[in-house]
Amino acid sequence: MNAIATPATAATPTAADRAIRHATVEIDGLNVFYREAGDPANPTLLLLHGFPSSSAMYRDLIGELADTYHLVAPDHIGFGQSDAPAVDTFPYSFDKLTEVTLKLVDHLGLDRFALYIQDYGAPIGLRIAATHPERVTALISQSGNAYLEGFTPFWDVLFAHAKDRETHEPAVRELLTAEATKWQHTHGIPADRLARVAPDAWVLDQAYLDRPGNKEIQLQLFWDYQFNLDGYPTFQEYFRTHRPPTLVAWGAGDEIFGPDGARAFARDLPDAEIHLLDAGHFALATHTPEIAALIRDFLGRNIS
Repeated sequence: MNAIATPATAATPTAADRAIRHATVEIDGLNVFYREAGDPANPTLLLLHGFPSSSAMYRDLIGELADTYHLVAPDHIGFGQSDAPAVDTFPYSFDKLTEVTLKLVDHLGLDRFALYIQDYGAPIGLRIAATHPERVTALISQSGNAYLEGFTPFWDVLFAHAKDRETHEPAVRELLTAEATKWQHTHGIPADRLARVAPDAWVLDQAYLDRPGNKEIQLQLFWDYQFNLDGYPTFQEYFRTHRPPTLVAWGAGDEIFGPDGARAFARDLPDAEIHLLDAGHFALATHTPEIAALIRDFLGRNIS
């Protein structure tokens, strides 16, 4: 396992470099929100968020990297500032979220890009990468699982729910409460780092979850997650065949996708750079500067 790299030297970014632009575009009749920063002439990094978050989780990282890279971070349908149509009017699935993301990428003219995947962003991003390997310049995974080894006991109730929704729905609904959302943001973090976690993060995520109809959206995606595992052999074959440059920056204390999921990338990507950080599931909450330094060093050596 690699040690954390020494940060690469870079020019001090200006305020204009760091400025985040916010926009919404219509994709298939739905408003898709995204954050963008940096010069589009620079290499692009597409940042795909997980549950129960939004592109807001990337705000600090975007500011760290916008002097050198072009960054785009969308909100998935049903999350953040993007539209969240009711479950009886939109077919919520990871296949469908991938389709919308690809159409957004095409709309923005992003022909080639590195992918940053976290949690739900992994099955979406890896579908894109496996289907369009020529467009993906590199992979960065932060608790973006692609191996069975990554699943922890956290998932037991979710996989039970996948087999019998009615019986297990009450237990799964507990994962949508304010207490559970705060736990996602704070578990696995050493006591001396907890003060780095902004309470705004879980309060904002919970506010989105508490919107009318949103819990039903999340329950549908919980159920659909089982089909992501069917794609793992395809994702792993993509790794072996195309050998994308890969950086793994994972919370060693993550109790949702455990560190074995990070180590597993080395099986099919022996050159993957794997870093286990003293963090939890949302490692950027406590380690944005460290992860930004790893990304600068990694992308600086692997893409132009």
